[in-house]
Amino acid sequence: MKGNPSDEDLPRADQAPGALHPRETPQLFGQSQAESAFLTAFNSDRLHHGWLLTGPQGIGKATLAWRIARFLLATPPAETGLFGAPPPVETLDVSPEHPVAHRIQALAEPGLAAISRSYNDKGKLRGQIVVDDIRALNRFFGLTATDGGRRVVIIDAADDMNTSAANALLKMLEEPPARTTLLLISHQPSRLLPTIRSRCRSLRLSPLSSEDMQKALTQSGAEPPANPDHLAALAGGSVGVALRLLNLGGLQIYSELVQILASMPRLDRPRAMALAEAAAQRGASEKFELLLTLIDVALARLARTGATGTPPVPQAAADEATVLTQLSPSPQAARAWADLAAEVTARARHGQAVNLDPAALVLDTVFKMQKTASP
Repeated sequence: MKGNPSDEDLPRADQAPGALHPRETPQLFGQSQAESAFLTAFNSDRLHHGWLLTGPQGIGKATLAWRIARFLLATPPAETGLFGAPPPVETLDVSPEHPVAHRIQALAEPGLAAISRSYNDKGKLRGQIVVDDIRALNRFFGLTATDGGRRVVIIDAADDMNTSAANALLKMLEEPPARTTLLLISHQPSRLLPTIRSRCRSLRLSPLSSEDMQKALTQSGAEPPANPDHLAALAGGSVGVALRLLNLGGLQIYSELVQILASMPRLDRPRAMALAEAAAQRGASEKFELLLTLIDVALARLARTGATGTPPVPQAAADEATVLTQLSPSPQAARAWADLAAEVTARARHGQAVNLDPAALVLDTVFKMQKTASP
């Protein structure tokens, strides 16, 4: 059971652009602590029916959910025999040749339901998980369970549920079907109903280290950048963010932004104009969104430099440390950059809401940065 059409050409709500789908990802890096916590619960025979997998987007929560699902469906309940209980399970790994692994890969596992934002009757991807997506689980729960009687539900992401869908899921968490495990993926658990959070056990996943990030990118087939430290600094331990940066030229955009900052307070106007015009090109909406995000990052790193007296390590672009130190030498400067960040964020949201020209919005932001950089 799945929440999206089978047409592989359609984008999936639960798959990052340029990345393998979580069910296809062979290995999970950097999350051994979360895996161990789940296995401890499993081995103690105190497996909770609801699990909330939390942490920043793109760090492996969905990959872990599919690993758990594969493991549960491929691992029959342990029975105490003449020689006592079997030894505790030490890994979530399941052979790719296991029948359950084959069925999951083919989206044909009857014991698994995966819910994400679905398509409406007009073939458009919905912005939310709707109540009908959750109610479809009632039919799933009514089917005869196989392979040890387990059923697993993955909801990716639970943050996407509208109010009606959330209330429908809450009823299932309050009266869970027998031998069913619900895995809720959440990037922002504060958006969930408190009653949903309270009925789930949390597994907090952590941002990846630079080393684990490189392993995950290699697994995804991404070409490593010339300076991995720059990517690590901007991605914040998220493989999803790293892939977006690589796919959209984010490292080059941020480098250009740093060079514009380096020209302040005088400002390299031709360079600023070129950056603004690139954001306004037809079909460049994703790059425009990324540019706004990177401006937020630059302002945050400026504020942090002034507040701590030290630029963030590692650098996110060549000469960034020098530029940040020059433009934010004191706590007072840090406060000014932080205030500008709040203003720019609000301005960007308003500009997008009223369809303000992207080039005008970028230039306006750059001029505000120039004003803040002036003595």
